[in-house]
Amino acid sequence: MGHNVSNIMLTVDTELSAALHQQGLSAAANFDSSILGRCNAGDFGIVHQMNRLDDYGHKAVFFIDPMPALVYGEQIVADMVGPVVEHGHEVQLHMHTEWLEWAKDSPVEDRWGRNLADFDFEDQVRLLKFATGVLTKAGAPTPTAFRAGNFGANDDSLRALRTAGLIWDSSFTPCSSLRHCKINVPKNQIAPVLKSGVVELPVAGIWDGPNAIRPAQICALSTAEMKAAMVHAYMEHHPVFVTVTHSFELLSRDRSRPNGSVAKRFDQIAAFIAAHNGLQTSGFNQLSASRLLDHEQSFTRLGPKRLRAAMRMAEQLWATWRYERSVMPV
Repeated sequence: MGHNVSNIMLTVDTELSAALHQQGLSAAANFDSSILGRCNAGDFGIVHQMNRLDDYGHKAVFFIDPMPALVYGEQIVADMVGPVVEHGHEVQLHMHTEWLEWAKDSPVEDRWGRNLADFDFEDQVRLLKFATGVLTKAGAPTPTAFRAGNFGANDDSLRALRTAGLIWDSSFTPCSSLRHCKINVPKNQIAPVLKSGVVELPVAGIWDGPNAIRPAQICALSTAEMKAAMVHAYMEHHPVFVTVTHSFELLSRDRSRPNGSVAKRFDQIAAFIAAHNGLQTSGFNQLSASRLLDHEQSFTRLGPKRLRAAMRMAEQLWATWRYERSVMPV
């Protein structure tokens, strides 16, 4: 088609819910809801997602959070890792430090923070080494990449990652509504960038207005927007296009039923990538840092389009009414 193939990275933040734990839900119930996406209609979590991706020949990256082991024990992390490894998808490291609040034996004593960036450099190294150890003990290959829970990383986090032996990060999001990310790169950073010895792969996004960027998250962009954004990245030779979803994202907000609109979107995006000769899914283990950083082109984001945005808002309003039983916007 006259262009190089663009790498589409489908990333799934795979995490138990600290909020559900705080509400008194058992470990098993939290796992069923947050990881398996279980509801009366069936399972719509990571196994469902992997089965659908397998049907299209795609590989995804599952950022798995091992911090609940501090509360529930290490077996629950093995239960997350096992299916991903069995399906041949990639396991990388995720971390929600909220779990430290209930830890019986914390790697950072009594210090606690909502985000990794709330800790000093030394504590961040301790936490990353602890989490890596739990993840590998659970059966995962040694991780090479990281994403902070809530995207709550800072420049110290990148230095800590390098010290802990990780070489990739994807904690930077340009989304205007997410304020936890404190990594000091330009707000409109699109291309991978080397910082503190770690290659930062920003989450992709599109312009949603003059100063607003909407992230390439399955529940945030319509199918039409995601398709257009991926084609735009392909036409401009972007080396990688990072998308985000969660292990529970195909469910309604109250986790009681599947969100048919988001589930359909997940399938449509997977089908589109499979049908486009210029797009292929990739994990970190298939990427070359030197090649990603070897670019001179000035990249741009897909620009705003009023009709496309209006159609997304109409779709979301309908889905909210249909699957959330609410008139609140999503």
